[in-house]
Amino acid sequence: MADAKKTDAPILAVTMGDPAGVGPEIIAGAWPSFFPNGASGPAFALPKSRPVVFGDPQCVAAAAKLRGLDARAVPVDSPDDAARDYERKFGPNAIPVLPCCGADAARVKYGAICAEGGEAAFRALSCAIDAALSGSVDAIVTAPLHKEALRLAGHNYPGHTEILAERCGVSDFGMALYLGPCPAIASPTGLGVVHVTLHESMRSAVERVSYESVLEKIGLLRRFMTAILGREPRLGVCALNCHASDGGLFGGEEREYIAPAVETAREQGADVRGPFPSDTLFLDAKNGLYDGIVAIYHDQGHIAIKLMDMFAAVNVSLGLPIIRTSVAHGTAFNIAGLGIAKTQSLIEAARVAALFALRGETP
Repeated sequence: MADAKKTDAPILAVTMGDPAGVGPEIIAGAWPSFFPNGASGPAFALPKSRPVVFGDPQCVAAAAKLRGLDARAVPVDSPDDAARDYERKFGPNAIPVLPCCGADAARVKYGAICAEGGEAAFRALSCAIDAALSGSVDAIVTAPLHKEALRLAGHNYPGHTEILAERCGVSDFGMALYLGPCPAIASPTGLGVVHVTLHESMRSAVERVSYESVLEKIGLLRRFMTAILGREPRLGVCALNCHASDGGLFGGEEREYIAPAVETAREQGADVRGPFPSDTLFLDAKNGLYDGIVAIYHDQGHIAIKLMDMFAAVNVSLGLPIIRTSVAHGTAFNIAGLGIAKTQSLIEAARVAALFALRGETP
Protein backbone atom coordinates (compact mmCIF):
# COMPACT_ATOMS: atom_id res chain seq x y z
CA MET A 1 0.00 0.00 0.00
CA ALA A 2 1.41 3.37 -0.97
CA ASP A 3 1.90 6.03 1.67
CA ALA A 4 0.34 9.43 1.26
CA LYS A 5 2.50 12.32 0.10
CA LYS A 6 3.86 14.20 3.10
CA THR A 7 3.24 17.92 2.94
CA ASP A 8 3.26 20.90 5.30
CA ALA A 9 -0.08 22.24 4.01
CA PRO A 10 -2.11 19.33 2.60
CA ILE A 11 -4.64 19.90 -0.16
CA LEU A 12 -7.97 18.53 1.01
CA ALA A 13 -10.62 17.60 -1.55
CA VAL A 14 -13.86 18.36 0.30
CA THR A 15 -16.70 16.71 -1.64
CA MET A 16 -20.06 18.46 -1.60
CA GLY A 17 -22.20 15.33 -1.23
CA ASP A 18 -25.84 15.32 -2.27
CA PRO A 19 -26.93 18.93 -2.92
CA ALA A 20 -30.40 18.10 -1.56
CA GLY A 21 -28.87 17.44 1.85
CA VAL A 22 -26.83 19.37 4.40
CA GLY A 23 -23.48 18.80 2.68
CA PRO A 24 -23.12 22.22 1.04
CA GLU A 25 -24.24 24.10 4.14
CA ILE A 26 -21.96 22.29 6.59
CA ILE A 27 -19.04 22.99 4.25
CA ALA A 28 -19.98 26.67 4.11
CA GLY A 29 -20.63 26.79 7.85
CA ALA A 30 -17.32 25.13 8.68
CA TRP A 31 -15.30 27.09 6.14
CA PRO A 32 -14.07 29.92 8.41
CA SER A 33 -12.67 27.33 10.82
CA PHE A 34 -10.11 26.25 8.25
CA PHE A 35 -8.26 29.54 8.63
CA PRO A 36 -6.47 31.19 11.58
CA ASN A 37 -8.75 33.70 13.26
CA GLY A 38 -11.46 32.84 10.74
CA ALA A 39 -13.90 31.10 13.05
CA SER A 40 -16.43 33.22 14.85
CA GLY A 41 -17.14 30.53 17.41
CA PRO A 42 -14.86 28.25 19.48
CA ALA A 43 -11.29 27.82 18.27
CA PHE A 44 -10.89 24.48 16.51
CA ALA A 45 -7.37 23.04 16.45
CA LEU A 46 -7.18 22.44 12.70
CA PRO A 47 -3.74 21.86 11.16
CA LYS A 48 -2.79 24.14 8.30
CA SER A 49 -4.32 22.88 5.07
CA ARG A 50 -5.61 24.01 1.68
CA PRO A 51 -9.21 22.80 1.31
CA VAL A 52 -10.82 22.77 -2.13
CA VAL A 53 -14.51 21.99 -2.55
CA PHE A 54 -15.33 19.43 -5.24
CA GLY A 55 -18.88 20.29 -6.18
CA ASP A 56 -20.98 23.04 -7.71
CA PRO A 57 -20.16 26.76 -7.25
CA GLN A 58 -23.83 27.79 -7.29
CA CYS A 59 -24.71 25.29 -4.57
CA VAL A 60 -21.80 26.42 -2.42
CA ALA A 61 -22.64 30.12 -2.90
CA ALA A 62 -26.27 29.46 -1.96
CA ALA A 63 -25.16 27.52 1.12
CA ALA A 64 -22.88 30.36 2.23
CA LYS A 65 -25.79 32.79 1.92
CA LEU A 66 -28.00 30.36 3.84
CA ARG A 67 -25.48 30.34 6.70
CA GLY A 68 -25.28 34.13 6.70
CA LEU A 69 -21.65 34.19 5.52
CA ASP A 70 -20.09 36.91 3.42
CA ALA A 71 -18.24 34.37 1.29
CA ARG A 72 -18.13 33.87 -2.44
CA ALA A 73 -17.57 30.62 -4.34
CA VAL A 74 -14.58 30.90 -6.70
CA PRO A 75 -14.49 28.34 -9.55
CA VAL A 76 -11.07 26.75 -10.13
CA ASP A 77 -9.85 24.62 -13.03
CA SER A 78 -7.91 22.04 -11.00
CA PRO A 79 -6.50 21.37 -7.54
CA ASP A 80 -3.14 22.72 -8.76
CA ASP A 81 -4.87 25.91 -9.89
CA ALA A 82 -6.36 26.31 -6.43
CA ALA A 83 -3.12 25.44 -4.62
CA ARG A 84 -1.04 28.12 -6.34
CA ASP A 85 -0.93 31.21 -4.12
CA TYR A 86 -3.69 29.67 -2.00
CA GLU A 87 -3.32 32.01 0.92
CA ARG A 88 -3.45 35.07 -1.31
CA LYS A 89 -6.52 33.97 -3.27
CA PHE A 90 -8.63 32.15 -0.68
CA GLY A 91 -9.69 32.47 2.92
CA PRO A 92 -12.78 32.76 5.13
CA ASN A 93 -14.53 34.87 2.47
CA ALA A 94 -13.40 33.06 -0.69
CA ILE A 95 -14.14 29.35 -1.23
CA PRO A 96 -12.37 27.53 -4.11
CA VAL A 97 -14.79 25.19 -5.88
CA LEU A 98 -13.83 22.70 -8.59
CA PRO A 99 -16.98 22.32 -10.74
CA CYS A 100 -17.50 18.59 -11.29
CA CYS A 101 -21.16 17.80 -10.61
CA GLY A 102 -22.87 18.61 -13.91
CA ALA A 103 -25.45 21.26 -14.74
CA ASP A 104 -28.31 19.69 -12.79
CA ALA A 105 -26.79 20.03 -9.31
CA ALA A 106 -27.88 23.63 -8.73
CA ARG A 107 -31.49 22.79 -9.65
CA VAL A 108 -31.91 20.11 -6.98
CA LYS A 109 -34.32 21.10 -4.23
CA TYR A 110 -33.49 20.65 -0.57
CA GLY A 111 -34.84 17.41 0.85
CA ALA A 112 -35.55 15.84 -2.56
CA ILE A 113 -34.49 12.22 -3.08
CA CYS A 114 -33.67 12.37 -6.79
CA ALA A 115 -31.31 11.02 -9.42
CA GLU A 116 -29.80 14.45 -10.02
CA GLY A 117 -28.68 14.71 -6.41
CA GLY A 118 -27.25 11.18 -6.45
CA GLU A 119 -25.41 11.86 -9.71
CA ALA A 120 -23.93 15.09 -8.39
CA ALA A 121 -22.60 13.36 -5.27
CA PHE A 122 -21.18 10.47 -7.31
CA ARG A 123 -19.38 12.78 -9.74
CA ALA A 124 -17.85 14.86 -6.98
CA LEU A 125 -16.60 11.75 -5.18
CA SER A 126 -15.27 10.16 -8.38
CA CYS A 127 -13.39 13.32 -9.31
CA ALA A 128 -11.89 13.53 -5.83
CA ILE A 129 -10.79 9.88 -5.90
CA ASP A 130 -9.08 10.39 -9.26
CA ALA A 131 -7.33 13.48 -7.88
CA ALA A 132 -6.16 11.61 -4.77
CA LEU A 133 -4.90 8.62 -6.77
CA SER A 134 -2.97 10.93 -9.11
CA GLY A 135 -1.47 12.87 -6.21
CA SER A 136 -3.23 16.13 -7.08
CA VAL A 137 -4.78 16.22 -3.59
CA ASP A 138 -3.46 14.81 -0.34
CA ALA A 139 -6.72 13.62 1.22
CA ILE A 140 -10.47 13.44 0.67
CA VAL A 141 -13.07 14.69 3.16
CA THR A 142 -16.61 13.77 2.18
CA ALA A 143 -19.95 15.35 2.98
CA PRO A 144 -22.86 12.88 3.04
CA LEU A 145 -24.56 11.31 0.05
CA HIS A 146 -27.96 9.61 -0.03
CA LYS A 147 -27.91 5.92 -0.92
CA GLU A 148 -31.38 5.85 -2.52
CA ALA A 149 -30.56 8.91 -4.65
CA LEU A 150 -27.32 7.23 -5.66
CA ARG A 151 -29.26 4.17 -6.82
CA LEU A 152 -31.77 6.33 -8.71
CA ALA A 153 -28.81 7.76 -10.62
CA GLY A 154 -27.83 4.23 -11.68
CA HIS A 155 -24.95 3.72 -9.25
CA ASN A 156 -25.63 0.55 -7.30
CA TYR A 157 -23.31 0.95 -4.34
CA PRO A 158 -24.23 0.73 -0.66
CA GLY A 159 -22.25 3.88 0.14
CA HIS A 160 -19.02 5.85 -0.02
CA THR A 161 -16.81 3.08 1.35
CA GLU A 162 -17.64 0.56 -1.35
CA ILE A 163 -17.18 3.12 -4.16
CA LEU A 164 -13.79 4.09 -2.77
CA ALA A 165 -12.67 0.46 -2.43
CA GLU A 166 -13.69 -0.44 -5.99
CA ARG A 167 -12.09 2.60 -7.59
CA CYS A 168 -8.92 2.09 -5.55
CA GLY A 169 -8.82 -1.59 -6.49
CA VAL A 170 -8.67 -3.00 -2.95
CA SER A 171 -10.57 -5.86 -1.33
CA ASP A 172 -9.07 -5.70 2.19
CA PHE A 173 -10.76 -2.56 3.50
CA GLY A 174 -12.94 -1.38 6.33
CA MET A 175 -14.97 1.47 7.73
CA ALA A 176 -14.00 2.91 11.07
CA LEU A 177 -15.66 5.46 13.31
CA TYR A 178 -13.14 7.46 15.31
CA LEU A 179 -14.18 9.50 18.31
CA GLY A 180 -11.39 11.86 19.30
CA PRO A 181 -10.81 13.11 22.83
CA CYS A 182 -14.07 14.54 24.14
CA PRO A 183 -16.02 14.77 27.41
CA ALA A 184 -18.08 11.68 26.47
CA ILE A 185 -15.18 9.25 26.95
CA ALA A 186 -12.50 8.85 29.60
CA SER A 187 -9.66 8.15 27.16
CA PRO A 188 -7.41 11.14 26.40
CA THR A 189 -6.55 9.59 23.03
CA GLY A 190 -9.98 8.72 21.65
CA LEU A 191 -11.73 5.54 20.58
CA GLY A 192 -11.79 3.77 17.21
CA VAL A 193 -14.38 1.25 16.02
CA VAL A 194 -14.10 -0.87 12.88
CA HIS A 195 -16.94 -2.98 11.48
CA VAL A 196 -16.63 -6.54 10.21
CA THR A 197 -19.71 -6.14 7.99
CA LEU A 198 -21.09 -2.91 6.57
CA HIS A 199 -24.10 -1.87 4.51
CA GLU A 200 -26.18 -5.00 4.15
CA SER A 201 -29.12 -6.79 5.68
CA MET A 202 -28.75 -8.40 9.08
CA ARG A 203 -29.29 -11.83 7.53
CA SER A 204 -26.44 -11.21 5.08
CA ALA A 205 -24.20 -9.76 7.78
CA VAL A 206 -24.61 -12.81 10.02
CA GLU A 207 -23.89 -15.15 7.12
CA ARG A 208 -20.68 -13.29 6.26
CA VAL A 209 -19.10 -13.41 9.70
CA SER A 210 -16.06 -15.66 9.45
CA TYR A 211 -12.69 -16.29 11.05
CA GLU A 212 -11.02 -14.55 8.13
CA SER A 213 -13.24 -11.47 8.17
CA VAL A 214 -12.83 -10.92 11.91
CA LEU A 215 -9.06 -11.40 11.77
CA GLU A 216 -8.80 -8.99 8.83
CA LYS A 217 -10.67 -6.24 10.67
CA ILE A 218 -8.62 -6.71 13.84
CA GLY A 219 -5.55 -6.10 11.70
CA LEU A 220 -7.00 -2.99 10.07
CA LEU A 221 -8.05 -1.51 13.42
CA ARG A 222 -4.68 -2.33 14.97
CA ARG A 223 -2.86 -0.51 12.17
CA PHE A 224 -5.16 2.51 12.31
CA MET A 225 -5.06 2.98 16.07
CA THR A 226 -1.28 2.42 16.18
CA ALA A 227 -0.96 5.34 13.75
CA ILE A 228 -3.24 7.46 15.93
CA LEU A 229 -1.60 6.56 19.25
CA GLY A 230 2.01 5.86 18.37
CA ARG A 231 1.86 2.67 20.44
CA GLU A 232 0.22 -0.75 20.49
CA PRO A 233 -3.54 -0.21 21.00
CA ARG A 234 -5.72 -2.09 23.47
CA LEU A 235 -8.43 -3.72 21.38
CA GLY A 236 -11.68 -5.48 22.24
CA VAL A 237 -13.84 -7.61 19.95
CA CYS A 238 -17.63 -7.72 20.18
CA ALA A 239 -19.66 -10.89 20.21
CA LEU A 240 -22.33 -11.36 17.58
CA ASN A 241 -24.92 -12.92 19.88
CA CYS A 242 -26.36 -11.61 23.14
CA HIS A 243 -24.29 -12.50 26.23
CA ALA A 244 -21.55 -13.69 23.84
CA SER A 245 -23.86 -16.73 23.32
CA ASP A 246 -23.46 -17.94 26.94
CA GLY A 247 -21.28 -20.88 26.01
CA GLY A 248 -23.19 -21.70 22.85
CA LEU A 249 -26.74 -21.40 24.15
CA PHE A 250 -27.56 -18.57 21.73
CA GLY A 251 -25.38 -19.39 18.74
CA GLY A 252 -22.02 -20.80 17.75
CA GLU A 253 -20.33 -17.91 15.95
CA GLU A 254 -18.31 -16.81 18.99
CA ARG A 255 -16.78 -20.25 19.49
CA GLU A 256 -16.39 -21.15 15.82
CA TYR A 257 -15.14 -17.90 14.25
CA ILE A 258 -14.63 -14.92 16.53
CA ALA A 259 -12.65 -16.40 19.43
CA PRO A 260 -10.21 -18.25 17.09
CA ALA A 261 -9.60 -15.00 15.17
CA VAL A 262 -8.87 -13.17 18.42
CA GLU A 263 -6.45 -15.90 19.46
CA THR A 264 -4.60 -15.74 16.14
CA ALA A 265 -4.33 -11.95 16.37
CA ARG A 266 -2.87 -12.29 19.88
CA GLU A 267 -0.30 -14.77 18.53
CA GLN A 268 0.59 -12.11 15.94
CA GLY A 269 1.34 -9.63 18.71
CA ALA A 270 -1.94 -7.74 19.02
CA ASP A 271 -3.16 -6.65 22.44
CA VAL A 272 -6.71 -7.85 21.80
CA ARG A 273 -9.39 -9.56 23.87
CA GLY A 274 -12.85 -10.96 23.29
CA PRO A 275 -15.41 -11.79 22.17
CA PHE A 276 -17.36 -9.85 24.79
CA PRO A 277 -21.02 -8.75 24.88
CA SER A 278 -21.15 -5.39 23.12
CA ASP A 279 -23.19 -3.67 25.85
CA THR A 280 -20.48 -4.18 28.46
CA LEU A 281 -17.54 -3.85 26.06
CA PHE A 282 -18.57 -0.38 24.86
CA LEU A 283 -19.10 0.71 28.46
CA ASP A 284 -15.56 -0.41 29.31
CA ALA A 285 -14.27 1.45 26.24
CA LYS A 286 -16.15 4.59 27.25
CA ASN A 287 -14.43 4.35 30.62
CA GLY A 288 -11.01 4.23 28.97
CA LEU A 289 -10.15 0.52 29.16
CA TYR A 290 -9.86 0.08 25.39
CA ASP A 291 -8.50 2.16 22.50
CA GLY A 292 -10.43 0.34 19.79
CA ILE A 293 -13.30 -2.06 19.27
CA VAL A 294 -14.14 -4.47 16.46
CA ALA A 295 -17.92 -4.40 15.97
CA ILE A 296 -19.44 -7.30 14.07
CA TYR A 297 -22.15 -5.39 12.22
CA HIS A 298 -23.00 -1.80 11.28
CA ASP A 299 -25.44 -0.76 14.00
CA GLN A 300 -23.52 -2.50 16.77
CA GLY A 301 -20.74 0.04 16.37
CA HIS A 302 -22.66 3.04 15.06
CA ILE A 303 -25.29 3.26 17.78
CA ALA A 304 -22.74 3.11 20.59
CA ILE A 305 -20.42 5.75 19.11
CA LYS A 306 -23.24 8.10 18.16
CA LEU A 307 -24.75 7.90 21.62
CA MET A 308 -21.37 8.89 23.05
CA ASP A 309 -20.99 11.95 20.80
CA MET A 310 -22.34 11.77 17.25
CA PHE A 311 -20.97 15.11 16.11
CA ALA A 312 -17.45 14.58 17.43
CA ALA A 313 -17.14 11.31 15.49
CA VAL A 314 -15.38 10.84 12.17
CA ASN A 315 -15.86 8.14 9.54
CA VAL A 316 -12.48 6.88 8.29
CA SER A 317 -11.85 4.49 5.39
CA LEU A 318 -9.19 1.89 6.24
CA GLY A 319 -7.03 -0.13 3.88
CA LEU A 320 -7.06 2.33 0.96
CA PRO A 321 -3.96 3.74 -0.77
CA ILE A 322 -5.42 7.22 -0.18
CA ILE A 323 -6.69 9.15 2.85
CA ARG A 324 -10.45 9.54 3.15
CA THR A 325 -12.43 10.77 6.10
CA SER A 326 -16.06 11.81 6.37
CA VAL A 327 -18.76 13.11 8.64
CA ALA A 328 -20.40 10.48 10.82
CA HIS A 329 -23.93 11.56 9.94
CA GLY A 330 -26.22 11.45 6.91
CA THR A 331 -27.77 13.92 4.51
CA ALA A 332 -30.38 15.05 7.08
CA PHE A 333 -32.96 15.90 4.42
CA ASN A 334 -35.41 16.85 7.18
CA ILE A 335 -33.35 19.94 8.11
CA ALA A 336 -31.62 20.65 4.79
CA GLY A 337 -32.03 24.26 3.76
CA LEU A 338 -32.76 25.53 7.27
CA GLY A 339 -29.19 26.62 7.94
CA ILE A 340 -28.99 24.82 11.29
CA ALA A 341 -26.93 21.70 10.50
CA LYS A 342 -24.00 21.18 12.89
CA THR A 343 -20.51 21.48 11.42
CA GLN A 344 -18.40 19.79 14.12
CA SER A 345 -18.17 16.36 12.47
CA LEU A 346 -16.93 17.88 9.20
CA ILE A 347 -14.33 19.94 11.05
CA GLU A 348 -13.17 16.82 12.91
CA ALA A 349 -13.03 14.85 9.65
CA ALA A 350 -10.84 17.56 8.10
CA ARG A 351 -8.60 17.57 11.16
CA VAL A 352 -8.02 13.80 11.05
CA ALA A 353 -7.43 13.84 7.28
CA ALA A 354 -4.92 16.67 7.58
CA LEU A 355 -3.06 14.95 10.43
CA PHE A 356 -2.58 11.78 8.37
CA ALA A 357 -1.49 13.83 5.35
CA LEU A 358 1.01 15.76 7.45
CA ARG A 359 2.50 12.44 8.57
CA GLY A 360 2.55 11.04 5.04
CA GLU A 361 0.50 8.04 6.18
CA THR A 362 -2.73 6.37 5.10
CA PRO A 363 -5.17 5.10 7.75
